[in-house]
Amino acid sequence: MKELIANLIHTALDSLKAAGTLPVELDVQAQVDATRDKTHGDFASNIAMVLSKQARRNPRELAQAIIAALPADAAITKVEIAGPGFINFFVSSASTAEVIPSIIAAGSAFGLSQLGKGEKVQVEFVSANPTGPLHVGHGRGAAYGATLSNLMAAVGYDIQREYYVNDAGRQMNILAASVWLRYLELCGEEFTFPSNGYKGDYIRDYAAELLQRVEQAYRHPATTVFDGVPADEPAGGDKEIHIDALIDKARDLLGEDAYEVVFQLGLTRILDDIRDDLGEFGVTFNEWFSERSLTENVERAIQTLIDNGHIYEQEGALWFRSTTFGDDKDRVVKRDNGQTTYFASDIAYLQNKFERGFDRVIYVWGADHHGYIPRMKAACEALGFDPERIQIRLVQFAILYRGGERVQMSTRSGSFVTLRELRDEVGNDAARFFYVSRKAEQHMDFDLDLAKSESKDNPVYYIQYAHARICTLLQKVAAEETAFDQARGLNNLSLLEQEAEKDLMQKLARYPEALENAAVNGDPHILAHYLRELAGDFHTYYNAHRMLLEDVNLRDARLVLSQAVRQVVANGLSLLGVSAPESM
Repeated sequence: MKELIANLIHTALDSLKAAGTLPVELDVQAQVDATRDKTHGDFASNIAMVLSKQARRNPRELAQAIIAALPADAAITKVEIAGPGFINFFVSSASTAEVIPSIIAAGSAFGLSQLGKGEKVQVEFVSANPTGPLHVGHGRGAAYGATLSNLMAAVGYDIQREYYVNDAGRQMNILAASVWLRYLELCGEEFTFPSNGYKGDYIRDYAAELLQRVEQAYRHPATTVFDGVPADEPAGGDKEIHIDALIDKARDLLGEDAYEVVFQLGLTRILDDIRDDLGEFGVTFNEWFSERSLTENVERAIQTLIDNGHIYEQEGALWFRSTTFGDDKDRVVKRDNGQTTYFASDIAYLQNKFERGFDRVIYVWGADHHGYIPRMKAACEALGFDPERIQIRLVQFAILYRGGERVQMSTRSGSFVTLRELRDEVGNDAARFFYVSRKAEQHMDFDLDLAKSESKDNPVYYIQYAHARICTLLQKVAAEETAFDQARGLNNLSLLEQEAEKDLMQKLARYPEALENAAVNGDPHILAHYLRELAGDFHTYYNAHRMLLEDVNLRDARLVLSQAVRQVVANGLSLLGVSAPESM
C-alpha cells in the first residue's frame, strides 16, 4: 500500500511538472509512513514540506495542488491535509483486507523479496578464540550474526556465513601450555600453576585425555620445566613474561612434533565443542576458515601494500602507512624479528575474502574492537578495494543477571557462564530472542528471571503464545458441527469491520517492510519489536471479540484473519531462530 501511495504521489508530481506548476528538474522520492493516530488516516506523506523550498510554494498550498493532481484509485477513500502540510491517506477496507489472501497463498514465503538482487555477501561472526567454551557474550554475537544472515537471505542476498578460527596466535600457545601443565600435575608433578594460564575445568579434561593417549611420554620434572623461568606476578614478576617463557619451555622440552600434538588436542576439542554448542543454538556456518591457512597469503598481502606504495621500513620493522587513509597512527605489519603481526593476518584475510568473489563483507565484532575499524577501512583501500565494500557491525557485551545480581565472568579463571549453561537455563528460544531484541550496539542486561517467566512481560513467551493460541483455536473449531472453511472465510473478509480487525490487517501488511528494514539496516530488533506488537494486537483482539460464532461467515472470516497472523508470526520467528509452538 505504501508503494501504491508513493506511485500515486509521483504521478501527481509529474502532472504538476508538465503543467509548469513545479520545476521539471525536481527529483525526490516520496516518503510514505503509517500513521499512529488513525483519525489522521492510515498513511501520511511529508512530500509537500520536503518540496516547498525548491518549489517556492507554501507547504499547505503545495499539498493541495498535489491532492488535486492525484489519480483516482479505489484503494484510497479520502485524502486530506493536516498540520503544516502533511498529506493523509485513508485506505478502503477492501484494500486493507487484500493482505489476507496474499499471506494465505504465500505461506512461509510471505515477506520474502529479491531486494538484494543476488549480491554475494559474506557475514563473518562469532570467530571467538578457540581457547575455551563460548560464554554468554559470544552468544549475543552468534544470535546477531545468524539472524542478520537469515534476514539478508530472506530479502534476496546471496549469503555466506563464516567463522574465522584464530588458531595461529599467542592465545593458542597459552592454551597448549596450560593443557601440558595440567597434564604434568596429573603425572604427579607439583608446582604453582601460572596466573596467566587457562584455569577452566575443561583444561583438566583435555589434560586427562592427553595422559590417557601418551601416558608418561610427555612428562618432565617440574624443576626442569620452571628452571630459569622468570617469576610470576604474585611473586613479584611479570605474568606475561612468565607464561611466554613457559611456552618456550614447552616447545623446547617436548619438541615441535609433541608440542603440536598438545596444541592440536586443545584446538580440536574446543572447536568441536564450539561447533556443537552453536549447532544446538541453531547457528551454523558455510565455512570454518583457519588463520593458519593464511601463512602464504600474509606475505602476499604485505607485498601488495609494498607494490601500492603504502609500506615503509623503520628500525627494521615494516609499517603500513594507514594514516594516509584516516587512521590515527601507522601500523606495524612485520616486526624487526621478522614475525608478522595479527593485523597483517587481518589484511591477508580481507584480501582473501574479496579474491573469493564476495561483493561485500560484513564483520560482526565485539564493541571493544571499535578502534579497529579505521585501520581495517584503511587496509581495504590500500589493497585497492572500495572501503564501502566492508561493513563492521559492533555488538555490545551482554550483562547477565540472576536473582537481580550481576554475574561476573573471566575466561582465564574459568569462572564464566557458558552459552550452553545459559541455554540450559532459559532455553534456546528465549536466548535467541532476547539477544536480538535490542540494537546490537546498545548495552544489554539479560534478565534470566524474565526470560524464564510465562507472562506478557516476557516478549518471546508472549509472541509464541499468540501462535499457540491460534493453533488451539483452529483445533477447537475442527470439532464444531460446521467445520471451518478457509475459502468461505476469504470470501467474507468484508465482514471484518471492527477497528481491531482493520488494525491487525494493516499490521500484517507491514511485515514485508519490517523485514526489509531489519535486513538492510542490520537491525534484527526491528523485526523482534514488530512481532511483539503484532502479538499484542492479536491478544487484544482475541480477548475483546468472540471467535466461535454461530454466524459461520463472520466466524470463518475471523479465523482466516487469525490464520494470517499465525503465518506471519511463524515466518518472523523462524528468521529470528525461534520456534513457533502449537501448544503451550
